[in-house]
Amino acid sequence: MRATGSGSREHTVPVADGVELWARESGDPTGTPVLLVMGAASSGVLWPDALVERLGRRHRVVVWDHRDTGRSTRAVDVAPYELRDLAIDAVRVLDHLGVERAHVVGMSMGGLLTQLLLLDHPDRVLSATLFCTGALAGAPGGEGLPGPHPDLLALWSRLGETRDEDAEMEFRVEHWQALAGAAIPFPREEVLALERGAVAHGGPADASSATAHARAGTSGLDRGAELAGVRVPTLVVEAPEDPAYPPPTARHLAGTIPGARLVTVPGMGHALPAAVLGPLGDALEEQFDSVDAANAANA
Repeated sequence: MRATGSGSREHTVPVADGVELWARESGDPTGTPVLLVMGAASSGVLWPDALVERLGRRHRVVVWDHRDTGRSTRAVDVAPYELRDLAIDAVRVLDHLGVERAHVVGMSMGGLLTQLLLLDHPDRVLSATLFCTGALAGAPGGEGLPGPHPDLLALWSRLGETRDEDAEMEFRVEHWQALAGAAIPFPREEVLALERGAVAHGGPADASSATAHARAGTSGLDRGAELAGVRVPTLVVEAPEDPAYPPPTARHLAGTIPGARLVTVPGMGHALPAAVLGPLGDALEEQFDSVDAANAANA
């Protein structure tokens, strides 16, 4: 472990033979823990600083790099794994930091991993927040939901192309622009700085992270029917402009989990520009506060 700026602490977390993850905790060490679970091919540093800092005012906030992203081990080609192993990694991060239970927030693939935590490790989850994601396969009523937008699928078909660093940065910005939707002006320079920051953090400047999780195994994810047994307080945030999980995907997800609340952030797509962080942060803090208050009353 080593301390960094602003009171944050970095950790190296062993999760398998020869596989280590970078993790960072920041914020109020006495507050209830918050575990932020990023999406596929995305380093933990892609969580916007403004959101992490806001949550850290009253919470102990944990982010980490999935395998094959950021400073974590490049593993898929030398130690192949299943996507469900990334959910187990989340538990090992909590174990390493001595965190018994956390508010878990999952975006995109991180939302799928959070659902696995709800099914297999509910005792580690104070609350769950899911956004820019859909229910695990097999959830009733999911057969007719729309898929990703064709323009996005066309971009995904190019993820593994060989590009120099400048061209790769331009492609990543183009990809985020497609993900963000058209309702909010696209902050190109903000996104470019975020991606350059991810490379400076230790992520590859090529497309290797983008394709690694696509090469991971997908067995054991067909468990959507089991979500009916979840009893952990759950919030689903609807991103109405999301081209990857378009409406009514979020509403369907909320309907699969008993008691789940649905909150819409107007204009939000499959991205986290500054314009959506205010209402998203409001929804997260309301969720954490209500659950923490209920737990304190029942203690």
